[in-house]
Amino acid sequence: MTEPLNHLSTAAQSKLEALIQHNLGTVFPACALAVIKQGETVLDAGWGAVEGTPATNDTLYDMASVTKLFTVTAFLSFVSAGRVGLDDPLMKIVPEFGALNPRTMDGGQDPHSKVRLPTPEALVGKTIDPARVTFRHLLTHTSGLPAWRDVYNAAGPAPVPPDQSEPLPRAQRLANGLQAIYAYLFIGQPGERVVYSDIGLILLGEATSRLGDAPLDAVIRQRVTAPINLTSPRFNPVREGHIACEQIAPTEDDPTWRKRRVWGEVHDENACGLGGVVGHAGLFAAARDIAAFGQAWLTRPEQALGIDDSLAQEAKREQAETDGMRRGLGFLIKAYEGASAGDLFSINTYGHTGFTGTSLWIDPDNQLVVACLTNSVYPGRGKPGTLEFRRAVHDLLAETLNN
Repeated sequence: MTEPLNHLSTAAQSKLEALIQHNLGTVFPACALAVIKQGETVLDAGWGAVEGTPATNDTLYDMASVTKLFTVTAFLSFVSAGRVGLDDPLMKIVPEFGALNPRTMDGGQDPHSKVRLPTPEALVGKTIDPARVTFRHLLTHTSGLPAWRDVYNAAGPAPVPPDQSEPLPRAQRLANGLQAIYAYLFIGQPGERVVYSDIGLILLGEATSRLGDAPLDAVIRQRVTAPINLTSPRFNPVREGHIACEQIAPTEDDPTWRKRRVWGEVHDENACGLGGVVGHAGLFAAARDIAAFGQAWLTRPEQALGIDDSLAQEAKREQAETDGMRRGLGFLIKAYEGASAGDLFSINTYGHTGFTGTSLWIDPDNQLVVACLTNSVYPGRGKPGTLEFRRAVHDLLAETLNN
């Protein structure tokens, strides 16, 4: 067990404790925070419980879309190595993406209701050449691909619980899902606007796997987590990592597809259905390692992650914006209003959030890194309070540490 650490002032500790206790049991049952200020860890602690067992700073959380940053980091290391270019077409590495050409357009699918949306009149009869989609489009979420599709239904039946042997091999699930993705229609023109797309990051993960000539989890381990000595991040922590569920924060009850509480397996249906190792979701980690990953991006991406300085700077600044959604290369850049990083982090702040209640925010102006991990989907997706909690935590920490 790793000893918890708290170097905040007594007053700040009291305020933080009150804030967390106010949200425990309502917004989330478990929480962890790791904070690095000017290269020094000032907080590494956990609160709450994991189905009756106390949560600690060693508890693993389902990182959801924060996984994307690890996929992006591995991919950008290949760009720095000269293996692939940002403006190369996706089809250079994943030629199957062009199997259906030209491709027509539709309205996509709502990720919450899962209802297929009607094709806007302006898109009827329009076609797109998939060869136009570049890696830059995937990284900035401007590919024109749909935000979400129910890939898991094409990948195979619902997986068995993670402590049981899965009859359908992981590789087969992924292959089935990718075959479906290669035929999905576009919802916009490449480069036209930002539409946050899990589909695009699944494809980026496949390209990254092929560039590394290994499964994506192995590539991320080789090129991201091992070089900076992160020990907790892993995919499929129970099935393949032999981690006890009591060490992992559970997420949502899934009464319709898996028909069980999601615990020790990835919450995201597409990630789970595709075998648990994909580019957009699936990683589990402790807060201190997520913060350490953020610190590596803040101070030494070239030395630690193999990403040259000019590319790292490009990744961390705005590349595309639509309706206030600011995107770097894979990174979410802090919004001008209502950001989950709060009001006191600088406008140059970058990072990512995860649907399960996780986030990583990196403020370069104040040399502040905060990994805030919760399992706020535990009471059910769409419950209020997560954004408000995130904003309050980041404002409290910024006010305390930046003065």
